[in-house]
Order: sequence, then C-alpha cells, then structure tokens
Amino acid sequence: MQHFKKLLVILLCALFVFTVVACGPKDPDKTEPVDPSKSEGPVDPGKITLANIKIGFVHVTDPNDMGYTYNHDLGTQKMAKELGLKDDQIINKFNTSEDQACENALRELAQQGCHIIFATSFGFEPHVIKVAKDYPDIEFCHATGFRAQGAWDEGQKNVHNYFGNIYQARYLSGIAAGLKTKTNKIGYVGAFHFPEVISGFTGFYLGAKSVNPDVTMVVKYTGSWHDPTLEAQLAAALIDEGCDVLGQHCDSTAPATAAEAAGVYHVGYNSDMRGAAPKASLTSAIWDWSRYLIFAVNKFVAGEEIPADWHGGIADGVCDISPLNDDIVAPGTADKIKEARDKIVSGDWDVFTGPLVDITGKVVVAEGETFIEPQSAPSWGYVLEGITVPPEVLEG
Repeated sequence: MQHFKKLLVILLCALFVFTVVACGPKDPDKTEPVDPSKSEGPVDPGKITLANIKIGFVHVTDPNDMGYTYNHDLGTQKMAKELGLKDDQIINKFNTSEDQACENALRELAQQGCHIIFATSFGFEPHVIKVAKDYPDIEFCHATGFRAQGAWDEGQKNVHNYFGNIYQARYLSGIAAGLKTKTNKIGYVGAFHFPEVISGFTGFYLGAKSVNPDVTMVVKYTGSWHDPTLEAQLAAALIDEGCDVLGQHCDSTAPATAAEAAGVYHVGYNSDMRGAAPKASLTSAIWDWSRYLIFAVNKFVAGEEIPADWHGGIADGVCDISPLNDDIVAPGTADKIKEARDKIVSGDWDVFTGPLVDITGKVVVAEGETFIEPQSAPSWGYVLEGITVPPEVLEG
C-alpha cells in the first residue's frame, strides 16, 4: 500500500510539472505555427453578410495619441455605425510595433476569424504581405503602402493598398499658415524623410507660398511616427529659430501644445487639435478613413474585387481641413481657402502644378505641367527651393 501511495505521488508530481511547462509563458517574439483546427476560421465567402462579418485592425499606437490612430479609430466607429455593425464584429490590435509584433497581431486576427483586416501604418506592409500568403481567403488592406499586387508580392490578390490625396488638405491648411506668419518663417515637425512626409510638407509649403511669396520653411525629423517628447523638443527648436507657425506630420498633439506654450501658432494633422491648443491651432489637415473602410467592406460582402490601389481626395470627402479657429486665423483666410478648394474640386488644377524648382535650382515640374501622385502611395521626393531640411538626409 505504501509503495502504491509513493507511486501515485510521483505520477501526480510528474503531471504537475508537465502542466506547468505546457502552460508556461510564450516567447513574445516567436510566431506560433498556425493550427487551422484551433482557428475560428472564416465564414464561407458566399455566406458573409454585414451581420456576420468580422473585421480586424492593427494600429501602431492607440486612440490616446489624439492624432493618427485616434482619427483612424473614428473612421472605424463611423463605418460601424453606417453599416450597422456590432461591437463584437470588430477586433482592434493597438500599440503594435512595426516588427514581429505586427506579424503576430495579424495572425491572431486571422485565427480569431476575421474576414478582412486593415493594417494602418506604413511599416506594417512586409508583414501584411507575408501573412496574407498563408490566408488566401482573408482580405488584407494596408494604409499608405505601395506593394499590393505588384512585383513585390508575386501577384497576391488578397492584398490591397489605400491612401488619399492628403497633400490637397495640406495645401489648404498651408494657406492658413502663410497668412498668419509674421516672421515669414514657418516650421514643420516630420517623422521620416521619405515621400509620404515630403509630399505632405511640400503641399503645406506651396499653400503658404500661394498667399505669401516671401515665406520659407524649416523641417526637422523625429525618426518616429509617435514620440511626443521629441516632437515637443523639435517644435521648441523650430520656434527658437524664428518659426512662428508650425505644421506637422507626426502622431501626437505635442507640437500644438508646444506652440501654444510659446505663444506661436500651429496647423495640425489627422485630428482637429483646437481642443489641445485652442490659442494656437489654426486648423488641421484631416482624414475621413471611413470612406475607404465602408467601400472595402461593402465590396467584400458583395463578393466583388477590392481594387489593388485606392485613393480619394477633397472632392471625395476622403480628406479636408478641420473648421478654422475663427478667433485666431488671419482675416481673409476662409475666402482664400475656399478659392483654392474650388480649384481643386473642379479637377482643372492640382497642388503640384509647375513651375516648381528644387533646392539645387532644377526645374522638377515645368510650367503648365502637373505632377500627379500615384493612387495609394505618395512618390513626391523633391525638396523645393525655400525649404530647409537636415543636410544629413540629403546626403543619404
């Protein structure tokens, strides 16, 4: 009997050790192999409706940034309301870095039964393409990318890019800046020196210059989409250099609050930033991401192909500027913006219309010609005369 009890204790201990090991913490950087039997699995494509569709999102920050992710999430909420979706039909993965964590998040959404997944940050694209190959029945839509259904991904039909003509809204917001500046020197806090950011600040500068030929602009880069501390530091540095109106292409409201603290002015991005800096924020270039989300989901439910590339501009309601801060904008700002908006909406004119000359003196867009951005991926990479960027980015 004693022998039997000892044997029983040994067996129970072994079972306990096995259980602890099996349930121990997983390496967060390790992607677990997909077991289709443990996945909820997609509904038969022919049976997907607005009542049973499940939609996933991967975001680089969360709505507390009050900028990019906040605005994208507003688009999600607007989509859900317009399509009559329930809360449990939408799964968000917030604060996902542009590395292995993105791949992990995408696979989790796939295994949770999502039929269509939206990835909203530029650096997510390689992970989207990789994961999409393993889930051909799931549609993957990526904001700001350029690799959908091209040579990069071997013709994957379930990967799509979307963006918009935000440079048009930047141009309108730049008019507010050009009319407000007293020093004729405006500043810009950008994330990275690559076409999406360059296109945006060029539109902003051209809008300012259209109403103030003497204006110049200084650009500084954070090297990150979301770094409120550094954004505030660079905003302060621009102000110290004499910039009295700031623009931005970064995710937080830090440049707005820094501008207000210093007694200068600011033009925001992504969301209306008057709430964060009511004495500084003139207006903001904003998105209505719901326009694409609704479009893509309706296409999917209808069994129709989602375009590889999609974009829209001011005329489509995809982008615009937030209401002007009438208490502080310069007189005549609304009229000048309306005049420019009407030209853009007419389709007879667009922002990158020549003559445009870069910092080397080269004509990059001839008089009478217009540079048109591709549908889903900005490609404008010229730095125009009158704009100063860190010299090291030009050397690279």
